[in-house]
Amino acid sequence: MLAAAATAFASQEKLIALTFDDGPRPYVLLGAPASAEKPTPSLLDLLDRDQVKATFFVMGWRLTPGSYGDRREPRIDKTCLDAAREAFRRGNEIENHTYSHVQLRLLEKQKGESGAIADVDKGAQMVKSVTGKTPLYLRPPDWIMTPELARDLETRGYHILTISSALPADLRDVNSLDYLCAGKASQCPKPSLADAVMRQIAERERHGVTTHILTFHELSTTYPAIEKLIPELKARGYRFVTLEEYMRLVRPAAN
Repeated sequence: MLAAAATAFASQEKLIALTFDDGPRPYVLLGAPASAEKPTPSLLDLLDRDQVKATFFVMGWRLTPGSYGDRREPRIDKTCLDAAREAFRRGNEIENHTYSHVQLRLLEKQKGESGAIADVDKGAQMVKSVTGKTPLYLRPPDWIMTPELARDLETRGYHILTISSALPADLRDVNSLDYLCAGKASQCPKPSLADAVMRQIAERERHGVTTHILTFHELSTTYPAIEKLIPELKARGYRFVTLEEYMRLVRPAAN
């Protein structure tokens, strides 16, 4: 399936679009100090140190002024909106992960197609309030939506990210499975998350695919994998770009 999809690429470069879902989470992006109950390093500082720009697919509701995110998450003295603005200020890309983060197929059942579209539109408006421009890309929660909704969103100008094998491999998301490493992490890929992602990349390379959209989440447990992956992938000749640049280089006709 992968081999069949690995057709001639527009880009001859080895490219990585590093993306993160489910934020903005201030304690992940900005870090929690040593004095905090659960100190965490700053993902944005790591990206800056390694000179990497990433793309963040954010939940619109988190961008509501005064929101610190889920009450179960560690809290620092910065809001989600503060974290998103800082990520954007540092040159990272902000894209749409819907407003509510409810799976769109379920939301369509609950509120009809118009309700699902309204949720996507509201998410886009919240992103625009941070970046000043309408987001280019939509990643649906869990990549799940009906084909009819996907078609109608595309006619409205949304470029939808997917893991579907119907698309060429270079346009499909690579699911890192990092969410399996959160909590008790009993299902976390072995021997490590970073090694599992490198295996996926190596398999794609065997089929001639050297451009990858890597999908992670804003989780403190993901940080060690990113810290390991960036230098390893750079050593293999990869260049990190935002999703917008990736699409422009890999598939100009798709934009």
